[in-house]
This record gives sequence, structure tokens and C-alpha cells, in this order.
Amino acid sequence: MSNNRKFYINGEWVEPTGSDTVDVINPATEDAIGTIALGTHEDVDAAVAAAQKAFETFSRTTVDERLELLNKITEIIGARSEDLASAITSEMGAPNGLAKAAQAGTGLFHFATTAGILANFSFEEELGKSLIVKEPVGVVGMITPWNWPINQIACKVAPALAAGCTMVLKPSEVAPLNAIIFAEIMHEAGVPPGVFNLVNGDGPTVGAYLSSHEGVDMMSFTGSTRAGIEVAKNAATTVKRVAQELGGKSANIILDDANLEEVVGRDAFGMCMNSGQSCNAGTRMLVPNSKMEEAKAIAKASMEAVSVGDPTSDGTTIGPVVSETQWNKIQGLIQAGIDEGAELVCGGLGRPEGLEKGYYVRPTLFANVTNDMQIAQEEIFGPVLVLIGYEDDDEAISIANDTVYGLAGYISGSHDRAVQIARQIRTGNMHVNGAGPDFNAPFGGYKQSGNGREWGTHGLEEFMEVKAILGGISA
Repeated sequence: MSNNRKFYINGEWVEPTGSDTVDVINPATEDAIGTIALGTHEDVDAAVAAAQKAFETFSRTTVDERLELLNKITEIIGARSEDLASAITSEMGAPNGLAKAAQAGTGLFHFATTAGILANFSFEEELGKSLIVKEPVGVVGMITPWNWPINQIACKVAPALAAGCTMVLKPSEVAPLNAIIFAEIMHEAGVPPGVFNLVNGDGPTVGAYLSSHEGVDMMSFTGSTRAGIEVAKNAATTVKRVAQELGGKSANIILDDANLEEVVGRDAFGMCMNSGQSCNAGTRMLVPNSKMEEAKAIAKASMEAVSVGDPTSDGTTIGPVVSETQWNKIQGLIQAGIDEGAELVCGGLGRPEGLEKGYYVRPTLFANVTNDMQIAQEEIFGPVLVLIGYEDDDEAISIANDTVYGLAGYISGSHDRAVQIARQIRTGNMHVNGAGPDFNAPFGGYKQSGNGREWGTHGLEEFMEVKAILGGISA
């Protein structure tokens, strides 16, 4: 890829001002598959200046002009979906099928959904004699993660464009190749110079400087809670808006009237998808104490059916986790669960049998876990599920809410009862009886899972300021 060591600034691929680089590692082979340039403060300054200049005109474009742009980007993402999927498989280990259908697919869905929302969005309303106007917030700094890379890029860039904002993107340096392809897509689609800019780099250098930059009006960040705190601190000096989607430790409540065989099997298997590297994964499964043994057997059989292996091979359910750092963290938490006295039902330490190289993790199930254990409180970000018992609905609600996080939650059982309990869980999303994602519904968290919302109409409104023009309505 000819643009690996360049940045996309003001509509052109430009050479970096510095000389630092980093290798991109294939987690399945542990081999370098490319090298990218790491940005400097000067690179960020150039990108922000380009975005500021472009905002003067792009903020005044019509809805029809922005719709045309969104539709063109959607078309080209579809045409390059194979390239995006291949990059994601090689740099973060998602199996081919998942990379094509879900990872690359979400990018297309977010742009198509945003176009539909923009076509019917009202930017003005009358309130008595006042005119209430929604305007683009300005230059947006974006920092995106490696676990669902195109999904997180698209669900920020699409609504920002729809609102009339300009932007500077810093993708994860762990999985940056898909973002470079995305920048090529933006260029091919005819996005005006300076509207979209890409600067690769690490968090302490590029991320921190972008967050504190006086020329940036808003930061949109997805990543760990620890890193999100740093972004917020850096942004505070300029009192800019910060929207964050952070970590999670989502509870999955299995009610006593649920079909245990169907629900436990489905959700134990599903939790392993993307190698457990989803911030909204239902990693705490709450089951009635009286059904713990039955649930344990079902979950064990389901997780043992997960095929771990080469992400390019047919039949692979999950590939490796993204890096050696992540692999070591997961191993440490599995050991913590053992040390704390949780019952190790299947999986455990080390790589799966027959996989001597690559950052592969054994799908691991702990049972009879208490919610004060480290494995019940800390986000593991791997294919590790814990079973926690409860006596009644009130205790299930208490356990589910006993976490610093509040991103997502899951509940299965009779519909009305499940919805009534879902209302009492302090999370931004609740999935009832296996309901999947909805690209029109808001996505985001309570508590230390972040603030603000992405996806749908709420995601579009995040990138707007509200102005009251008093006396703006003529008599």
C-alpha cells in the first residue's frame, strides 16, 4: 500500500514531518505486515489548519450536497469492501467471514443509515417567536480503536459529514491499514480538501495533542476508560465538547423462565465472537442459583464448539486477539480468576492445542463467580465468560448494576418481565431476548462507559450546536 508512510491532509497524501515509524503486526503469525509513519505535533497542526479552513465553506453546504457525498462514499465502501476486510483480518485477526459481513459491513451500514437520517432531518424549528437552529460543531478530532476499526470510524465520520463538520482522524496504530484505505475512499468520493484528514500516531504524542488543540472544537473518542480519562483531561483546557464510548462489563441476565438450552448456548457462543474483543460483550452471565449446574454444562458445550484458528481458514470461528500485550493481559486475568477461587470449567491458560504461534486464547468459562472477583469487575477483552448466580430478580438487578461500567446489557425470559427489568439496569443499551444491533438506535454508555451517543439521529445531533435566534420568527 503506497500510502502507508504518508498522511492524508488537505486532500493530498503528504510526507510526515518526522521520521518515526511503527510496524503493523499480524496477530495470527506475529510477523510484520507493513510499516506506518507516526505523526508529530506539526503534522497535527497542519491537519487542524486544513480542517479549520475547509469548515468555512463545508459548513455552509446544502443537505443535498452532503447527501450526494454520503451516497458516493457508501458506494465506494461497497466496492472496496474486500480490501477493507482483508486489511482487518491481517492487522487485527478477525476471521474472513466476520471481517466481510460485520467488520467491513458496518462501515457501509453507518453511511447508508446516516444518509437516510439526513434526508429527513430538521435543522430548524420554531419556538414561539424564537428560531432554534442546529449548526455543525466545527472541527472534530477523532480517535478510534482497533477492535471494530471501520465501524468506529464510520459511525463518527458519517454523522460529522452529515452535520457539516470537518475532521482529523487518528486511528489506532495497532490496526491502521483499514483507515488508510478509508482515506483513499474519501478521496475517490470527492470529499473536499481539508474536510477529512488522517494523521497516524500514538496516543501520548498525536492523541494527546489533538485532544488539547485549540483549533479542535470537539473530541470523539472510542477506547479504554483509562485512555478516555486522559482525552477528557487534555480537552478540558480548551473546554471543548468530548463524546466518549469507553469500556464495558455487561451483564447478561438469564431469567428463570428463559429457555436455558437455547439462550445460554446462544449467548456463550456469541460472547466469543471477535475473540471477545467487543466493549459491549455480555461477559457476566447471571443465572438462577438453582440452574447453575445446568447452565454451566450448556455454556461449556457451546464454548468448546468455538473453533479457534487461522482467521483466513474456512470454519474458523475466532482468530487471535490483537496483540501480545492483549494476550498477556488476558492470561493474567485468567490466572487471577483461578487464584480467586472461581471454578474453571473449560479453557484456561495458554494457547489452544496445536497453535504454537499467534496470539490465540482458549475460550474460557468460569462458574460460581462472585461479583467482587477481579474477573467479574475488570474488562478482560477476550473470550472469557463468567457465570454468576442469583436468587431473585432484585438480586440480579443489583449484581448487574454493581459495576463502574454501563455500556450494554442483555436479558432473556418472558418479554414483559424482561423489559421491566431492563428499565432498571443502568446501561445505555439493553438487548431483550437476543435482539441484535439497530443502526438507527443510539449507542453509548452510562457511568465510566462514557458520555454522548453514536448511531442514528442521536449520533448526528452529537456533532451539532444549538443556537436560539430570539425574535427570529416574524410576526
